[in-house]
Amino acid sequence: MNVIASKGQLRASFMRWALFTVPLLVLLGYLGGQAGSPDTFWFRSLVKPEVFPPPAVFGIVWTILYIMIGLALAMVASAWGASGRGVALVLFAIQLALNLSWTYAFFGMQSIQNGLIVIGSLSVVLIATVIAFWRVRRAAALLMLPYLAWVLFATFLNYEFLRANPDGGMQERPAETQRIEL
Repeated sequence: MNVIASKGQLRASFMRWALFTVPLLVLLGYLGGQAGSPDTFWFRSLVKPEVFPPPAVFGIVWTILYIMIGLALAMVASAWGASGRGVALVLFAIQLALNLSWTYAFFGMQSIQNGLIVIGSLSVVLIATVIAFWRVRRAAALLMLPYLAWVLFATFLNYEFLRANPDGGMQERPAETQRIEL
């Protein structure tokens, strides 16, 4: 018998990983979102691109995506001995760090340009991650595709924010004037 682990053992390993990775990623996503907020004067004053979705969409989409990403990570993490597993996990960690830092770069620093640099880097590393996941577990790579599509859309959206706000949204706040009559 050439089997290292039975299908039941592999399924149990995946379930243990998923019980760890899914809540962890949802929590990290939530905490990353706390690094900045769209509820600021700066963001409200930006010219929004026509393709900007309603704000409620973001929380719903990101929650679903973090669950899918957590399941994909669990599939790869539980693939003990699979060729390329280590590379896939390192790439995943890098893209996750970039993902979580975008909110701070865009909203926290109030910098559309820094946000675009971070999310552009995230897009590149995420493509490499999906390829690496494909080599380890194809189902994991397929679970990552909606995330990749959303990040590519967000990259385009970030670019459109920059085009619509070439000054970076740093226009002067209107000075309050005081009228004095003599």
